[in-house]
Amino acid sequence: MKRPADLLPILIAVFFITDANSQELDNSTDQIRKDALKIFLDCRTCDMNYTREQIPYVNYVRDVKEAEVYVLVTTQNAGSGGNLYTYTFTGQFRFNGMNDTLTFSSNPDMTSSEIREKRTRLLKMGLMRYVAKTPLAGEIEIRHNQKLQAAEVIDNWNYWVFEIQTSPRFNAEASNSRIFFRNSLNINRITPNLKFEFELEGDNTKQKFVDNDGDATIYRRKDESMDVLLVKSIGEHWSAGSRLMMRTATNPNYDLNFELMPAVEYDIFPYSMATHKQLRINYSAGYQYSNYIDTTLLNKLKDNLFKHELRIAYQIQDKWGSINISLSGSNYMHDWSKNRIELNGYVRLRIIKGLSLSVNGQVAYINDQLNLRKGGLTEAERLLRLKEQATNYSYGGSISLTYTFGSIYNNVVNPRFGSRGGGGGSMFGFY
Repeated sequence: MKRPADLLPILIAVFFITDANSQELDNSTDQIRKDALKIFLDCRTCDMNYTREQIPYVNYVRDVKEAEVYVLVTTQNAGSGGNLYTYTFTGQFRFNGMNDTLTFSSNPDMTSSEIREKRTRLLKMGLMRYVAKTPLAGEIEIRHNQKLQAAEVIDNWNYWVFEIQTSPRFNAEASNSRIFFRNSLNINRITPNLKFEFELEGDNTKQKFVDNDGDATIYRRKDESMDVLLVKSIGEHWSAGSRLMMRTATNPNYDLNFELMPAVEYDIFPYSMATHKQLRINYSAGYQYSNYIDTTLLNKLKDNLFKHELRIAYQIQDKWGSINISLSGSNYMHDWSKNRIELNGYVRLRIIKGLSLSVNGQVAYINDQLNLRKGGLTEAERLLRLKEQATNYSYGGSISLTYTFGSIYNNVVNPRFGSRGGGGGSMFGFY
């Protein structure tokens, strides 16, 4: 019997013979795309298989430098509870200077299929001005909905959006079981001049362990919070507002934690450019009241404190990649040694043709844990993270380097057996 390794050359030969035959059948199809528009679609949330099926009259290339049109797709949360999708079209080579921006707002009632269809339709519209200058323009037919009627839109809810969610989970084995409940209520009203967000969340976990003697031990963990944000727009660069936070949680030792933090923010770039670049400087100062479950290391059951925080956030998205970095520092005003500094960042860069680098990381210097319990922790409390542990730093991150080579075109759609990439889902998966 032949070993699998011995069969590999035979399988490869059969593959290339079969592929050569199918290639002859595809030649007529590829020929008509010879002079088709070449685009690079920079979209991390697109269903690429669906996009290629619905827009077959362009060539999808894998390198920005090969594209005649670079399409950048960015996403932001919309006031309706949906998302605002911004499609930025940048012409290159013969289309240099032909740029455009189109947007589409989804709402929570839309299914993923409806959103996908409308986003693809928006992409079609944006590409038409470029396709019109190619030999394939004669193959395009433009139609409209015959039932289209003009109608005045009346918002009965006056921009108010409500969302209720519950997420119970359960898992069990012979020696342990776990029940987890997460409930949330979100209310917001977002207009160009005023932003109001209300969030109520609750996490409750019950874990039960049974030892060899049949004795059961139960551990509970609770975290409930309320977060209210109110922001007023002051021109294209300034805004002012306040955040109110209330929390009760077993892990950080809070029977009640209350914070009121008025703030002011300045964006060096106009807020209207937020989908492409932001450099926001936010300063907040306010009052914090804490009522602790157990006595703290400083022998306190209550605290009345004043604190302030400075946060700088930078974000940019372009054809070379994207950068998201935030740096924040805070401290309690009664003792400046009680402070915290955090740096978070995500960078995705296209270095050279086919080579891209992604780096994600966070690091924090922590010296403000006034809430820590007095006394030691049991092994169970430490392993299950039932109680917050003392630390003066935290860090984490990831890095990935990707290099692709071969054909610059990526037009073919073949969903068989799923896919490990390209928007087709994981292998043997269905989406």
